[in-house]
Amino acid sequence: QVQLVESGGGLVQPGGSLRLSCAASGRIFSINAMCWFRQAPRKERDLVASISSGGSTNYVDSVKGRVTISRDNAKNTTYLQMNSLKPEDTAVYYCFGNIVNHHGTLSTYWGQGTQVTVSS
Repeated sequence: QVQLVESGGGLVQPGGSLRLSCAASGRIFSINAMCWFRQAPRKERDLVASISSGGSTNYVDSVKGRVTISRDNAKNTTYLQMNSLKPEDTAVYYCFGNIVNHHGTLSTYWGQGTQVTVSS
């Protein structure tokens, strides 16, 4: 079965940087779109960034210029590089993937989430 595992979260001061990683494992045939979502306390889970199989990217307005999403297809991994972090970036960050397994079935998968806290 397919699993997504996030890593790289933690506590950082305002203006600092973090790089989140999301590794997909299991019997994967192909990975289509990969996304990062985030959910702050008492708020909805919102899309932060997405990247297509062809490398096209999209970002929410609040992170444009500070965040870069990328992927390494050989490692079945996607990354979220975050710079100039602000307190309002504090949230649990979730990886999301649109993945075809070895049976040819297209499904969506969520990672377990990783906490990012921006505070002095």
